[in-house]
Amino acid sequence: MRDITVFSGSAHPELAEEICAHLGTPLHPVQLNRFANDVIEVQLQANCRERDVFLIQPLVPPVQEHLVELLLMLDAARGASAARTTVVMPHYAYARSDKKDAPRISIGARLVADLMVAAGANRVLAMTLHSPQVHGFFSVPVDHLHALRELARHFRRYDLSNTVVVSPDLGNAKEAAHFARLLGTGVAMGAKQRFSDDRVVISSVIGEVTGRDVIVLDDEIAKGSTVIELLNRLREQRVRSVRVACTHGLFAGEAIERLSELPEVEEIVCTNTVPPPKPSDKLTVLSIAPALAEAMRRIHDGESVSALFSTS
Repeated sequence: MRDITVFSGSAHPELAEEICAHLGTPLHPVQLNRFANDVIEVQLQANCRERDVFLIQPLVPPVQEHLVELLLMLDAARGASAARTTVVMPHYAYARSDKKDAPRISIGARLVADLMVAAGANRVLAMTLHSPQVHGFFSVPVDHLHALRELARHFRRYDLSNTVVVSPDLGNAKEAAHFARLLGTGVAMGAKQRFSDDRVVISSVIGEVTGRDVIVLDDEIAKGSTVIELLNRLREQRVRSVRVACTHGLFAGEAIERLSELPEVEEIVCTNTVPPPKPSDKLTVLSIAPALAEAMRRIHDGESVSALFSTS
């Protein structure tokens, strides 16, 4: 079996360190230089020859900087004769650009996938892609994890006898239904229309939510516009309590403050796929490092990654 070698970009080194602690392997350093003309140079500071190399880098702000850094790391690993290079991408920011829904726009999710493969990626390990079709944009194998087990483990601590899981839209309905099965609860969803990045309208909630404890589940929360619009509809339905859960807690701008200020929101739960936002009394951050570490170990040992979810 080839040796495993793990590097991290500068996007989220704390997560990379935690993953390596679970793997029991060192996190090797990466030297990042910037020349006077603003060009980035990357040097991997450990031997890669005939190694199984893993590069950990979520695409988080500044997204373009971290993407170029990842591409250069891939090129460096290929030039150093790595046997196989796997991109560990806890958050794929371009996954939201997955369709041509207006004239003359690019499909960024496919383009960036092509760039990674062209730079030397042999495999991708991703967490909770925005939509299923993004998986097919890669011409190399993709292991697609989700954080529903970690989220379900957290919420099982509560009395769920009067609880319903609510998806903000139909696009996330399948994940919400899966999450509801893990918790043994009912499921409902919002009827959403998006008009711009920060303007959405949810006309109604499909399902029985009146007088219920609600867990709102989404794949990511950026500005929080969708969740706040959904909460307005849930308030009209006189729900008893609300907890908000997501995998990718981006919380751009003042999103975490806006959500925390709403009296009906008892808790906001996310994972550490991206660097956590500033602390809030209502915010709980769960670690997905053990899941990513186990998936990396299985990839390295040639074991099934899908078996991680066989009992979910």
